Amino acid sequence: MYALMHIEPFIPSRLLRPAMVQTFLAGQKFRKRGENRMRDVATKVVLDLPRGVRLSGEMSKQPNARGTVMLLSGWEGSVNSTYVLCCGRYLFEQGFNVFRLNFRDHGDSHHLNEGLFYGGRFDEVWDAVERVAQDNSDLPLVVIGFSLGGNFALRVARKNKTVPLENLHRIYAISPVINPLEAAYIPDTQPLIKRYFMKKWSTSLAKKVDAFPHLYDLSILDGDKSIIGLTERFLKFTPFDTLEDFFNAYRIWPDDLLGLNVPTQIIMAKDDPVTPASHLSDLNIDAPAEVIELDHGGHNAFFTTLMGPTWYDVHIARQLEDL
Repeated sequence: MYALMHIEPFIPSRLLRPAMVQTFLAGQKFRKRGENRMRDVATKVVLDLPRGVRLSGEMSKQPNARGTVMLLSGWEGSVNSTYVLCCGRYLFEQGFNVFRLNFRDHGDSHHLNEGLFYGGRFDEVWDAVERVAQDNSDLPLVVIGFSLGGNFALRVARKNKTVPLENLHRIYAISPVINPLEAAYIPDTQPLIKRYFMKKWSTSLAKKVDAFPHLYDLSILDGDKSIIGLTERFLKFTPFDTLEDFFNAYRIWPDDLLGLNVPTQIIMAKDDPVTPASHLSDLNIDAPAEVIELDHGGHNAFFTTLMGPTWYDVHIARQLEDL
């Protein structure tokens, strides 16, 4: 079990309170309009990592940075996802370097690696975090992940127990996937969410076929028009034989967050329509790990206004004031 952390309440207006409204706003392009100095100074980077893996990202540097923030998007998100750009902009304005990472096959990176992306590819994400930590070794590193990126962030916390990164200062997991096997069936029950992810994943797979036509073809898209159905057909491109094995490869297990050596916070909403907050009850957590469970906020959202910073933007910035 876990103890809830006491924090400032998040009480959105009635118009912004519904979970689907919050979740819908998280990806809306109008929120990233306006000046964004982080994006203006960003440099595109390709990280050459062990085992021949190449991952892309963008680095925005401050002349006198207080620290480096590394942002991990959700599944089928990218360095240009609205919630990534808005969070990055806010923390860049607070004086931080910001590194935004594309997972394999995310953004426009499909041509960089032959193999397809799946949630079990943790080692390469760890290698990317380690590289960013080393390249900015004179500064504290903060890792912030959203949804599947939040799941990766929690696995970074777990890995850091045995392979500590000296300058890893804090980890935040926003709306993280805890139990992928159970969460995977939820989008197919919600038409808007299902349509969103099916379109994003189908487009991503088509880009992979264009990059490696000798390895893949679009026949994978033929058949059951559900996320679970497509996942079952996708298994043949992975080392997994069953859906259970596939999803459990990136599950956060009950004792994973015991005995951490870096402060780690999970921020979730009880009304999250994508990653159930009820899965938090599966976890055994002790300090320095903490759970913030809010009544409202949807998925990757937590908006108090349409254009201003999110609740978690302000919360994280306040926690980093000592840097």
